[in-house]
Amino acid sequence: MSNDPFGALSKLDLMEGSTSFYSLSTLEASGVADLDRLPFSIRILLENALRHSGGPYVEEDHVQAIAAWSSTNAGADVPFMPSRVVLQDFTGVPAVVDLAAMRDGLKALGGDPNRINPVVPADLVIDHSVQVDFFGTPEAYRQNVEREF
Repeated sequence: MSNDPFGALSKLDLMEGSTSFYSLSTLEASGVADLDRLPFSIRILLENALRHSGGPYVEEDHVQAIAAWSSTNAGADVPFMPSRVVLQDFTGVPAVVDLAAMRDGLKALGGDPNRINPVVPADLVIDHSVQVDFFGTPEAYRQNVEREF
């Protein structure tokens, strides 16, 4: 399985050193895509699929399907592999709980819970902390809220 089935991996030399990128122009030159007719949002999905094609989650057919996108042809599955996902506490905590539950379930079945991990790196951001300064009295809640705000 190739990591570059479309031959789109290109190198760019910069003053800071060289870097690699996947060129959508290569897809266009080979007749796979007509970039001028694709909205920028679809081009982003196309580049992402191209970058991951030949790997375990994105097949060449996915790249070709995205390249052939049409506003009247909806319903196809589109793999999307961001480099990372940032979860705010509201959505991240349930995701962490689900992950823990799956690991516990696999362990209960005799499996190795370390096998269950996110495919895409995720960062959980807690953007609000609650500090308890008063406790054990009927006024504790009110006092903590007053101090918080």
